[in-house]
Amino acid sequence: MRMTMYTDFSLRVLIYLGAKDKGELSTIKDISEAYGISKNHLMKVTYDLGKLGYIETIRGRGGGIRLAMGPEDINIGQVVRKTEDDFHLVECFDCQANRCVITPACGLRRALNRALKAYLMILDEYTLADFLNNKDVLANLLFNDRQDI
Repeated sequence: MRMTMYTDFSLRVLIYLGAKDKGELSTIKDISEAYGISKNHLMKVTYDLGKLGYIETIRGRGGGIRLAMGPEDINIGQVVRKTEDDFHLVECFDCQANRCVITPACGLRRALNRALKAYLMILDEYTLADFLNNKDVLANLLFNDRQDI
């Protein structure tokens, strides 16, 4: 299973905001520079994370974004489910586009479906807080001057 860049960026935004002090505002520009990601990509990601209730957007001068809930309340499995377009690991997972002739007799679909469920079940065991145990190291990597890179 491979996550889309959209989900990857969504998780990175949440980690970035979680590594900040509680309530501290960040900007898309800050996050873009820290990760070396296009601001345009991050604008859609942050907009959608706001619509999903994970982040809060403060408009105007001195505005920015921050987590809308505690890191312990952000379940990683749910974030992945809400940010991935689909979980069509193979053609037969998409009933409308499936043209595979062996679908009725194939056991691979069942095995892959079980693997997908296990993948999501493992992610359900984690919250954003679990990935912030090394907050000082993350902050050093994300917020300090990165000219040496």
